[in-house]
Amino acid sequence: MANIPEAEIDPTGVFKYVLIRVHSKEDGDDSSLDIVRGYAWAEYHADIYDKVAEELEKGGHLDCECIGGGRIKHDCQSKKIHVYGYSMGFGKANHAVSTEKLKVRYPKYEITWADEGY
Repeated sequence: MANIPEAEIDPTGVFKYVLIRVHSKEDGDDSSLDIVRGYAWAEYHADIYDKVAEELEKGGHLDCECIGGGRIKHDCQSKKIHVYGYSMGFGKANHAVSTEKLKVRYPKYEITWADEGY
């Protein structure tokens, strides 16, 4: 799981995102990792989850579960990211966790979150 980026989002725009918990299926390894994925191409939160889970699970060593979703507004010009909203299908992600993951990936950005909005 060390090779899995904790945050991967589109470079600009407003789009859906999901918070995914990745579990190891190796015997004796009960580790897990929460990852953020957000893309403008997704019509539904499930589109992102299905694609990411399929890629990560294909080796048979990992298992994924979606633990919520929301939206991201990414303004690369002003170096700002805002995390908000919820997923109709998966519920609201813990935006505080998602924001921390994004801060590691974008250390020079102003990153905020709110529970309001869809």
